[in-house]
Amino acid sequence: MIEELRRRAYLSAMQVASWLPRVELPFAAPSRPQVLQPAEPEVPVAAQPPAALPTATSSRPEPHLERPKIEVPRPVVTARSAKVDINAEAETPGVAKPVAAPTPRFALQLLRAGDCALLVELPTGEPLQGRDPAYLLLKDLLRAAGLPDSPQLVGEPVRWPLLARGSMDQGPQAALDYVQSFISARLEQQPPCRCLWLVGLPAIRFAGDANAEAYTRELQVEGLGAAWALPGLELLMDEPARKAELWHAMRRVRQRWLAAS
Repeated sequence: MIEELRRRAYLSAMQVASWLPRVELPFAAPSRPQVLQPAEPEVPVAAQPPAALPTATSSRPEPHLERPKIEVPRPVVTARSAKVDINAEAETPGVAKPVAAPTPRFALQLLRAGDCALLVELPTGEPLQGRDPAYLLLKDLLRAAGLPDSPQLVGEPVRWPLLARGSMDQGPQAALDYVQSFISARLEQQPPCRCLWLVGLPAIRFAGDANAEAYTRELQVEGLGAAWALPGLELLMDEPARKAELWHAMRRVRQRWLAAS
């Protein structure tokens, strides 16, 4: 009996469902009769003849063959995917995004000396004082130009930006429009001005609509008339070599106001 149990365990491990021994096994259980019967042979299935095709003279309607429909999966557009597509289109490589110009920061003071008006850059943002080296240099320039060396203040200093906060446009173009309007309004209240000095790069840029290449040159500013561009007082003190070019240009430009005196 033990041999039979061990034999069945082996056959079960080898996944053998039925088997027949070649010889009589000792202590083996009797075989089942249905296992000893021979298997019936398989009968091949006869091939079915093909269906006859309808002839041209047949009165029966030709059968309509329908093609199977194939469902093509379509992408589902969600709010998130649509947002990603919009952002991807906005960030197309090779397309430069417009960059807002930074808000300029400067302080300018309008002065009057004889027949000339002076728009002077204030490097520290504070009005010029009597003993400041920059103010003493300005007095030297006025004496060399044949103008009174004690210029008079015209209005309060112009400080930009006007507001520390808010949504008002305070870019370069807005600063240019404001400074030119400020000067025009103040000069209307003064005697006729024969030349407007633009002292310093902020004065040249936001009153004369020019840049540093205009140093020591004459400009014709729409709405303000004739102007003369000068380097800033601080720049003249830091780079004394610029004074020689300035004195040379002054001998030519000062004929504008000396001829009328």
